[in-house]
Amino acid sequence: MAKSVSGKVKAPAQVINVPQSREAAAQAIHEIGLAQRERTRIEAVMNDEMAGVKARYEGLALPWNEKIQALRDGVQIFCEANRESLTQGGKVKFSTFTTGEVKWRFTPPSVSVKAAIMTMEVLARKGFARFLRTKTEVNKEAILAETDAAKLLMEAGIAGVTITQKEEFVIEPFETKLEEVA
Repeated sequence: MAKSVSGKVKAPAQVINVPQSREAAAQAIHEIGLAQRERTRIEAVMNDEMAGVKARYEGLALPWNEKIQALRDGVQIFCEANRESLTQGGKVKFSTFTTGEVKWRFTPPSVSVKAAIMTMEVLARKGFARFLRTKTEVNKEAILAETDAAKLLMEAGIAGVTITQKEEFVIEPFETKLEEVA
């Protein structure tokens, strides 16, 4: 928006075509459906073109990806074979070449648990409960299932619990879908 010399803000006028009858509203809904379907067609064409472009460039990049992987594997084999000299007897975890650097890094430790329920039972039984976590949280589904009782919570002054519901206005033009080949 541009500001005029007088200090007033000027905005372009908006033109909204408000239907004046039930028939005009039905016609507007029909036009919304046509516009939505046209937008969907445009989006499908865009996605087809993008998929083609992506596939073409992935095809062009494939030989380079293979070359990079082969060179990387070769450099790694060389560095592993010469790790002692490259890391100064293990004093450092990198080696610098004139064109780049190689590094040996540990990833952060991670824990994986198989048969979680059985593992938790064994941890509790063997005195390792410190490795178990108990999570307590508000059961929102239960509150929604018992909205009358939940309203008593709010009336009792329990802060933090509110039940909200919004009304939305939705326009759904009628459409027929074509059968898909299974």
